[in-house]
Parts: sequence; C-alpha cells; structure tokens
Amino acid sequence: MTSVLKRLDRGTLIACCLAVAAAQMCITVPSPINGEIQAAFGASGSQVAWVTSAFILPTAILELNFGVVGDLFGRKRLLVLGGFILALGELLNATSQNVQMLWIGQALAGIGAAALFPSSLAVIAAATPEEKDRAKAVSTWALSISLASAVGPLSSGILATVADFRWAFVPPVVLGLAVGVSSWFLVTDSKAPEGRALDWPGQITVAVGLTALLWGIIEGGERGWSSPAIVGSLSLAAVALISFVIAERRAASPMFNLDLLKIPSFAAAAVVALAGMFGFIGTAYCVSIRLGAVMHLSALKAGMPFVILQLIPLLLAPVLSKMLTRVEPRWLLVGGLLPMAAGQFWIAALPITTTSLAAFIGPVLLLGVGFICVVSSLTSAAVNAVPINMTGMASGATSLVREFGQGLGPAVISTVAMSLASSALVGKLSGADAGMEAAAGPLAVVNAGSDSARAAAQDALAHGMAVGVVICGCASLLGALVTLLLVRKNAARSAVGAGEPTVQTASA
Repeated sequence: MTSVLKRLDRGTLIACCLAVAAAQMCITVPSPINGEIQAAFGASGSQVAWVTSAFILPTAILELNFGVVGDLFGRKRLLVLGGFILALGELLNATSQNVQMLWIGQALAGIGAAALFPSSLAVIAAATPEEKDRAKAVSTWALSISLASAVGPLSSGILATVADFRWAFVPPVVLGLAVGVSSWFLVTDSKAPEGRALDWPGQITVAVGLTALLWGIIEGGERGWSSPAIVGSLSLAAVALISFVIAERRAASPMFNLDLLKIPSFAAAAVVALAGMFGFIGTAYCVSIRLGAVMHLSALKAGMPFVILQLIPLLLAPVLSKMLTRVEPRWLLVGGLLPMAAGQFWIAALPITTTSLAAFIGPVLLLGVGFICVVSSLTSAAVNAVPINMTGMASGATSLVREFGQGLGPAVISTVAMSLASSALVGKLSGADAGMEAAAGPLAVVNAGSDSARAAAQDALAHGMAVGVVICGCASLLGALVTLLLVRKNAARSAVGAGEPTVQTASA
C-alpha cells in the first residue's frame, strides 16, 4: 500500500538535504587534489582519471533501480544504508595506501550516493502532495546540492594544503555517518510499491556494458587500442549494450522504455546531456591536472577555480527559478552550452604556465553560468518532450546519461591528452627519463624527470590538454546545434507510451 505523507516535517527535510549534500560533496572533493594523488601514488593519467570515474560510474548505473528499491522496500532504509556505505567508502579513501585502494573507496562511496540521490528526493516528493509545497522543498534540496558543490573543493583544498591530502576525505566520512544517523531518527518513511518491479536483466546488462566501455576507453591510450584486453573490453561492452536493448524490449516493467528514443526531442535531450556533461567534467579534469600535477600549485590554489565555478549556481538560483517558468528549456540549453564552449576554448588558449587565478576567472565564469543553465533545463527539456505518464522514466534516464557523460569526460580527455603528450615526447627523452615515460607516462616525467625532460614533458602535456579541452568545447557546440535543430516541447504529451506504467524516479 502506498504510503504518502500529508506534510513534510522539518526533520525529514533536514535529513534529506544532508543526504544529497553528502553525496554531491563527494563528487567535488577530488578535483583540487588530483595533483597530490598523482604525486603520492606515482599514478598515470588514466589512473587519476579513474578516481573520478570510479565514483560516478556506480552512481549512474544504480540510480534508476535504487529508485525502484526505495519504492518497494522503503526510502528511509536506503537513506540510512546509503549514508553508511558512503561513509565506509570515504573512510577507505582517507586511509588509502595506493591508488587502487582509492578506486575501491570511490566506488563504494558512489554506490552510497546512488542510494542517496533518488531516495532523498523521493521522500520529499511523497511528503509534499501540494505543488507549491513541493516546489519549495525541492528548491531547498537543490540549494543543498549547490552549497555542497562549493564547500567540497574549498574544504578539500584547505585540508590538503595544511595536511596530507587524505584528510580531504574525512569530512565526507563524518557527513555520511551523520546522514545514516539522522535518517534513522528523523525521516518519516514512505514507499510506493504498486506497479514497481526490479529489472535485473536490464540492470546487469547496462552495468556490464557501461563499465566495460569506460574501462576500454580509459585504458586504451596506455595499453594500446589493438591489445587483446582493450579489444575484449570494447567487444564485451557492445554485446552487453545490445543485450540491454533486447532485455528492455522483453521486460514487463523495463527500467528504460526504448519507445522514448522514438521521440526526437527526448533523444536529442539525451545527446545534449551526454555531450554537455562530457565537456564540462572533461574540462574540469584538465584544469585540475594542469594546475596540480603539471604546475604543482597547492591544493588550495588549484581548487579556487572550482570554488568559483560552484558558487555561481548559488548566485544565479533566484534568477534561474524565474527563467525556468518563463523561458522554453531549449533556449536555456543553448544559452548555457554556448558560454560553456566559449569558456572551454578560452581555457585551451591559456599557456600551460598560466597559474594566476585572475586569468581563469573569465573562462570559469562562462563555464559556471553555462553549466547551471544546462543542468537546470536539461531535465525539463527531456520531460517536456514525453507523455505525462513517462515523465519519471524520462527524468531518470536523462540523469543516467548525464552522469555517464561526467564519467566519460575524464576518461576520454585523459586518453587523448596523455596519448598526444606521449607522442610529442618521442625522440626527446633518453636514458632514465625515457624509461620513466614508458613506464608511467608524461605526468611522471613532469614530476620526477631531469630539468630538460620536465620542460619537454610540460610542453607536451600543454599540447595534449589543449587539444582535450578543444574537444570539450566542440562537444558543447554539438550540444547547442542538436538543441536548436531537434529539441522541442511536446505540448500534447500523448500517443507514445500509452498504457505504460509511470516509473517514478527521484533523479534530479
């Protein structure tokens, strides 16, 4: 029997906002300390890229079905469990002795976040049947995300500057524990099991497919695209994703109704979500690596662009809330993607030796304004394109694609940048420097090579990362073009998907 709260109590709202803040903070914590991670563990470019991707991948893969789990068995349980799992993962990060242990911790924390994101919003939605009350509660929930996004890189940068970089993961441990305890004592439970069922074939095949695809892309640059491991990984990804399509066509209650892709505006919104988030996070990865691992700035200084970037949503929130009700989502998308592209091309043009915060303010402001416009309008663009009874599924699917784009960004850009840098170093290194590059890549040379080798590696990395950020800018331009040509509002919201059960999801 569906449990619906008549009123959202303050304790429940506080616990849900704390939950989503903890999950979001964990995404932003590694950004300022990628350089410290690389130096401490002697990590290659692909290994550093996995630090971000290891968190985002399980979040993207599990979020849809965790929404169903909460509906079936109670969202409070997921909030409690998610908080403790997140804390456990971050504890592993805080005590990590090698980069592999850091990956495991990030993956565990990502599983916890996958439970917290949909459950926290679903509890709020169930407790606010009145649209006005729901809008206020959801805006508070969204504000928590923005605050956590700003606090994450700031706290990470400060702690890694005054102490060992592992201390950056301690606040998320405390927050995760606080989420578990506060959810247990404060949250009023709710669930909605009617018509819900777990789609195990869909969940397993999409998990295998996306994991194999991401692994193949990240490792392909270092292992070689023709190596048996990479060919096998990409082949497995293709087979698994084809199996996912077959499984969803046969499922009585699919996690993703493929009929949605027959709607041009929804398909276009999915492409925009992938391209936009790919470009944004790919650019952030490059900025983090160039400031930290290449130019050796302190974690606090390396983190300041990210603090500015994440503060912009807080400043623009009042304006955007009004614009979302007055401006068609596709125009907000275009108005966000174009500034993002401009900021990305600007960053690509900055010399690698540029370390002044003032030089980054302009492009970072463009990125921040563009990012908040894109994120705030993406779900609306997707939901407005589909029938009303499929809005929950459309929102969840857009969230999955968006987050996979965030994982794909560092993967692809790291592969491109490090491959180009290695190619540029051919014939320029000798002896121990050449051996170091062959074993650990150009990042190792720029940190531990001879003076001449460091200079050569710095130039090579500058070229590779500039090309990587240009690719990010092109992805943003592609998203803007697709939006202009294909994204439209389906005012009728009829025909497609009639008779399908509405799949409620809390993905934002």
